[in-house]
Amino acid sequence: MARTEEAAAWFAAVYRAVQEIPHGRVTSYGHIARLLGRQPRQVGVCLKHLPSAASGSRWHDGNVPWQRVINAKGGISPRGPGGASGQAAALRQEGVTVDEGSLGEFSVDLQAYGWFPDVLPSEEGEDSEEDE
Repeated sequence: MARTEEAAAWFAAVYRAVQEIPHGRVTSYGHIARLLGRQPRQVGVCLKHLPSAASGSRWHDGNVPWQRVINAKGGISPRGPGGASGQAAALRQEGVTVDEGSLGEFSVDLQAYGWFPDVLPSEEGEDSEEDE
């Protein structure tokens, strides 16, 4: 999907950040965007265009846990890869409780399963190392 080097770098940054979300936890599009200094919609676009594992791409749905990214209210988007039910099933396989509402919407309790660090674990301590 990425057509420029800048876009490719952005997609890679999103995919690397999503890889840092721990198993059995979720975060929001907005939180990933805040960690990377962009807009939530841009994170959604990257995940929407995440290739399948069969594509042979470096980043794909087999090594980027896309299912761990949901909206800020704990809702699962019906537009995600595999639809909302596929995302709910993938989260349940990780031990995340996913509730289904009367209208078929899926949600996750962010108090119980949310992951919202101030910085990505891979970036912790970078400032202090630069100061030394």
